Parts: sequence; structure tokens; C-alpha cells
Amino acid sequence: MPFREINSKMVEATLAPGQKLFSQRGAMLAYRGEVSFTPNIQGGQGGVASMIGRRVAGESTPLMTVEGSGTVMLGHGGHHIQVIELAGDTLYVEADRLLAFDGTLQQGTMFMGSQGGVMGMVRGQVTGQGLFTTTLKGHGAVAVMAHGGVIELPIAPGRDVHVDPQAYVAHHGEVRNKLSTAVGWRDMVGRGSGEAFQLELSGSGAVYVQASEEKL
Repeated sequence: MPFREINSKMVEATLAPGQKLFSQRGAMLAYRGEVSFTPNIQGGQGGVASMIGRRVAGESTPLMTVEGSGTVMLGHGGHHIQVIELAGDTLYVEADRLLAFDGTLQQGTMFMGSQGGVMGMVRGQVTGQGLFTTTLKGHGAVAVMAHGGVIELPIAPGRDVHVDPQAYVAHHGEVRNKLSTAVGWRDMVGRGSGEAFQLELSGSGAVYVQASEEKL
């Protein structure tokens, strides 16, 4: 189901009978129609295994299941919201940045050390994000939160993108990531916490970058 952007900090989802979405608890701002909200204990479409993975990973942001017939307006903490449409690929995003996502998407958890080896593990320490990240796969829409707005940067073979780890929000596609150490004058580049690191993304896909180094 598509999300309609009301403004930069609010989205609206239209539900029909048989449809559902998952959202952060407390994200509902208003709704019309016959809509129900229930705590989600099954980890979305990933089932119990996904739920266990999220808990092990520290990716245990509480979710609620939203279903029925009507429209629901969502937002959280005044954060900027970016709607990402997936067409069969996988989105990698930290759990606390998820505002809401289509109930048809398959949810899972991935160990970031498997993308970039040891450097992937270091990335988790530097960014303050866990060593694990949430994955959403399939056809549907995802609403993610960020500080100061988001820009989408395409990643293509031979056109790698370097991102300040503190500004990273999410990425999708066939993308590899590794953490590289900045040297010389590059130590002064970026908006992070003083760590001389850059997140290097290569392959085919896109990365979403926020306009602030603040965490949610």
C-alpha cells in the first residue's frame, strides 16, 4: 500500500479489508474509519525467528499491527519522513528508524559483519547502531525517519558513494559496504563525532543520507 506524504513529517496510509501495516507503537496521530491497533509479538512477516533475531540484535523497537478499513495518519517525534518504494529488492535500515511499512514485506535481521567483514563490525561500534540491522524485502512501501530531511544517492558500478556514518539512514539494492579510515585532510571532512571514518558503499542500488549527524 502506498503512503501519501501529508507534509515532511506526516504520512497517511489507506487500509482496505484484508490489508495490514506495521508501525512503531505511538506513531498513530489520527485515523478515520474502522481501524484496529494491536501490539505485534510475531516480528512482522518474518515470524518468530525474526522476532528472536531482533531481540538478540538489540533491534527490538516495539511494533503494532494496524488493520481494518480507513485511513491512518502517522508521525513520530517531529522527525522528517522519507517514503521508500521497494520493487522486489531488500532495504537495510536500523529498526529505530522505521516509522511504518507495508504488511506484505518480509522482515528479517542481518548481521552487519557479513557485509564488509571486520570493518562491518567496526561500523556498528562507530555509528552507535547495532552489529545487526533490519531487512525488509518484497514489493511495498516503507516510511523511515531521519533528522533534517533525506536525500537519495544512486550507487552504480564504478561510482561508489562515501557517507559519513552518522548521516547514514538506509540503503537498498545489491550493495556492499565497508568502513574506511580517512587520512590527512580528510580527517576534517564530514559531520560525525570526530571519528575519522567513512562508510564506502559500492555495487548497484541507492543509499539514503540525512542532513544531520543526530541519532534518533
